[in-house]
Amino acid sequence: MAWEFQTFNSDFILLGIFDHRPTHIFLFSRVLGVSAVAIMGNTLVVLFLYLNAQLHTPMYFLLSQLSLTDLVLISTTIPKMAFNYLSGSKSITMADCATHIFFYASLTGCECFLLAVMAYDCDVATCHPLRYTSLMRLKICGLMTASSWVLGSTDGVIDAVVTFSFSCCGFWVIAHFFCDFPFLLVIQCNDTSIFEEVLFYCCIMMILFPVAIIIASYARVLLTVILMGSGKGRHRAFATCSSHLMVVGTYYGAVLFMYMRPASNHSPTQDRMMSVFYTILTPTLNPLIYSFRNKEVACAFQVFRKGKTGE
Repeated sequence: MAWEFQTFNSDFILLGIFDHRPTHIFLFSRVLGVSAVAIMGNTLVVLFLYLNAQLHTPMYFLLSQLSLTDLVLISTTIPKMAFNYLSGSKSITMADCATHIFFYASLTGCECFLLAVMAYDCDVATCHPLRYTSLMRLKICGLMTASSWVLGSTDGVIDAVVTFSFSCCGFWVIAHFFCDFPFLLVIQCNDTSIFEEVLFYCCIMMILFPVAIIIASYARVLLTVILMGSGKGRHRAFATCSSHLMVVGTYYGAVLFMYMRPASNHSPTQDRMMSVFYTILTPTLNPLIYSFRNKEVACAFQVFRKGKTGE
């Protein structure tokens, strides 16, 4: 590796996104509030889907995994940002920075594959309803979910190791509120063009391949829905799949903008705002889009609540 032993005792400086002006204090409090809502919402989804036997189906198992990735993702970035802002410190150790990169890359990669698996689940449920229980057995669903976690973790290890195989020069200042490898590439002394090219092909695997699965799945779903004779069945299929498409559109739009551009085209301000969008807002919206507007979840919650209160 290119770094020397003493660099492990060195700290990076995270510039963050807020200062202590009144406007920024207000914005920080709003971000903290939204983050708390996201943490509570995703925690409730995971616990409720786990405790409610009526919802132990592949679709809701995948939803619980999506909420789990969102929960860990927001817990990886926001606490450090809040601590640095409130304490006035801007430093982060190299070990913590590498941990940020690993978890962040792993979770975003895992979520990409989970969204593809959820699209396939919707495809099977709509196009092959009579074969759904055999094509989406819990064992198969668990295997696809485990593969998503493994592929995401592999990407996280590669990104963390390769990023710190370069040596940093000048001031170790990261123009962000957490460690992400595009922001570290700009402070490297070495030529990172080869890594950027490898990163581009990794993004094709981690982002565009799941997108291709999602597009193919929903093309089949759309065709099947159009050909449906039952208006009720058509409405139910659209209601189920539209929630997923809303999440896919917001999540992939931000990720493609962040990671499918050369490092030279990155603007720190734009990238910070986009990172806030898909690290805070998307995890907040997912429980609302998938769960709290889902009639099956709402009905199961009512039954669960009545059972607990003895009504």
